[in-house]
Amino acid sequence: MKPFTLFLSLLFCSLSAQEKPNILFIFTDDHAYQAVGAYNSWLKKHCPTPNIDSLARDGMLFEQCYVTNSICGPMRAAIQTGKYSHANGFLVNGNKFDGNQQTFPKLLQKAGYTTAVVGKWHLGTHMSPQGYDYSEVLIGQGPYYNPPMRLDKDGDGKHDQVIKHVGYTTDVITDLALNWMKTKRNKDKPFMLMYQHKAPHRNWQPGPKYLNKYDDITLPEPDTLFDDYKGRTLAAYQQDMTIAETMSRGDLKLYAPGNLTPEQKKLWDAAYSPKNEALKKANLSGKDLVRWKYQRYVKDYLRCIASVDDGVGRMLSYLKEAGLEKNTIVIYCSDQGFYLGEHGWFDKRWMYEESLRTPLLVRWPGVIEPGSRNGDIVSPIDFAGTFCDLAKVEKPKDLHGASMLSLFKGKTPINWRESFYYHYYEFPGYHYVRRHYGVADGRYKLIRFYEDDINQWELFDLKSDPNEMNSVYGTAEYAVVQNKLSRQLVMHREKLQVPEEDPPHSIIQRPPPRTRKPTSPSR
Repeated sequence: MKPFTLFLSLLFCSLSAQEKPNILFIFTDDHAYQAVGAYNSWLKKHCPTPNIDSLARDGMLFEQCYVTNSICGPMRAAIQTGKYSHANGFLVNGNKFDGNQQTFPKLLQKAGYTTAVVGKWHLGTHMSPQGYDYSEVLIGQGPYYNPPMRLDKDGDGKHDQVIKHVGYTTDVITDLALNWMKTKRNKDKPFMLMYQHKAPHRNWQPGPKYLNKYDDITLPEPDTLFDDYKGRTLAAYQQDMTIAETMSRGDLKLYAPGNLTPEQKKLWDAAYSPKNEALKKANLSGKDLVRWKYQRYVKDYLRCIASVDDGVGRMLSYLKEAGLEKNTIVIYCSDQGFYLGEHGWFDKRWMYEESLRTPLLVRWPGVIEPGSRNGDIVSPIDFAGTFCDLAKVEKPKDLHGASMLSLFKGKTPINWRESFYYHYYEFPGYHYVRRHYGVADGRYKLIRFYEDDINQWELFDLKSDPNEMNSVYGTAEYAVVQNKLSRQLVMHREKLQVPEEDPPHSIIQRPPPRTRKPTSPSR
């Protein structure tokens, strides 16, 4: 090749690379949209998230981001593959993710991106993350303090070593992500960094900076804290995820974590010992004790998020300082929603609104109109197709998700989805949430609990019943709606090729012990 021709070729490649935006994908675990200030929830006054909120101010907030399967591992697999659980093989926590299958980071690598994942992985430690030039990930859930992490520094698919870090895990993950950005990424290529936090996953251990945050206030309670579960199926009665009965002593910080350094434990004890002594003296019972548990839980949860928000601020500051802000699309999302006392619950798993919806905020300078809000039904399963469009690589035809690129530009495609399919498999796993699937269109929601011993349906009208307290399934008033959603449900299952029988590896062989006795409706 002649020198001038070579020069032009290299120049073209360089310009092409510059046209492709960098991708910073910030991902948290169990971050409820109610705990993001920009969503204007009943907790807004007490949960400032200024750095996360800045993404809504400078970009787009999605009001209806629905997950496919509200549980950690399956949603992460759905994001990697752009496919539902039954298609990617990861249906319940405990499955092993097949990293050899098609994933979006592999497609981005082929498109010239340098890729990395730092933080929580939760798709098994049997193999290192595939499709990444660099990875440093927690082992399983990972602790909130002093985390050991598996390093694959050259992306060869082999764990190079386990590194034991000292510090608060949220801060450690931010430090590692920034270090990769500053010193390890190939600066001649566009980058895609998955910056993934453990927080605010159970059991919500706050960092040293925020151990006493909220001590001087009483947080508001959700209207449904003392839900009696009337008006729904047996599934709502039989769960094991109530603040009143299910929470453990560790959840409630009645003892310190066992892996703290002496300095960390000193700070922890100074924060929690006086609070716990006050609890003993109060000798609470009944609803008063439930209210105390609620306050302890949600305050700790929000304390964890405060550290996440700090980390987001550090990342955004670096993008600006390094001159990367204008050509970097920043995405903030979580693997599913979460209950902050609604229906008396914590955790997720359900197709009910607090669990089904997850926060999604996207900033892309020069493309997304600042302060815009989008009401279309989107999902984390759309990320794979979206990232392919951003990287200017052909989208695989077998993706279940769509590209959100047009939505970012303020245009909704004519053929955009009008409803969404959901499927949860993990029973009789933790929290005893029954297997169910259903369809949601933003206003109405049809759910089927499909096991032989329950086999019941629910239908909700979110306009008249936003808290989903009373199913209207089988009523004459909603017969037309019910028939419409039933047809859509059949359509989704056929289009997605959902098997009639659940795959064998979705069956939980050893159910955990219950902490709450199953109840039945008192009618």
